[in-house]
Amino acid sequence: MGKRDNRVAYMNPIAMARARGPAPNSGPTIQDYLNRPRPTWEEVKEQLEKKKKGSRALAEFEEKMNENWRKELEKHREKLLGGNESSSKKKEKKKKEKKKSNRLSSSSSSSSSSDSSSSSSDSEDEDKKQGKKKRKKKYRSSRKSSASTTSESESDSKVNMQDSTKKKRSKEDCEKEKEGKNHHRKRKKADRGDGPLSSESVSESDQTEEVQAKKKKSNEEKEKTAR
Repeated sequence: MGKRDNRVAYMNPIAMARARGPAPNSGPTIQDYLNRPRPTWEEVKEQLEKKKKGSRALAEFEEKMNENWRKELEKHREKLLGGNESSSKKKEKKKKEKKKSNRLSSSSSSSSSSDSSSSSSDSEDEDKKQGKKKRKKKYRSSRKSSASTTSESESDSKVNMQDSTKKKRSKEDCEKEKEGKNHHRKRKKADRGDGPLSSESVSESDQTEEVQAKKKKSNEEKEKTAR
């Protein structure tokens, strides 16, 4: 069994179109549009006059409709005004009756109003007193809180001052001990050495004693001012 031959011959589309020839004209051409029949100037004037006549007829019809509508509106207004007048009269009568009833009730309510006004004034006074008491309590509590904060800050400052003074004293004591040891060593050396050396060591020891006394006085003054 052999395979089928599915090959197709190639056809040139341009050559096929040329063989068909020119396509037939479908519809009017440009020349037909230019050569179309046109109305003359007189025919145009007649058409314009007809349009004007039609617009005049519409205007007349609209005027007649407006007149009829106005007449109907006037009738409707007259009816409403008549009804409003009757209702206004009824309202006036009701108002007069209410005024009379209010006058009678006002005399009876005046006595009750006096009692109620006195009770209301008493209640207002009580409210004012309570408000004042609340304000005083708030003011006292705020004062106490501020005083407590100030006392805490003062105590903290005192503690800090005491700590600083203790540190200074410890430093001064260490310096004094060192100076005393040096002074004792110098005395031993002076005792072992000659006469002039011993006099110099004595003068130095006197100077150190004076410096220590001055330091003590200054420390005592500082402590007094801190307290």
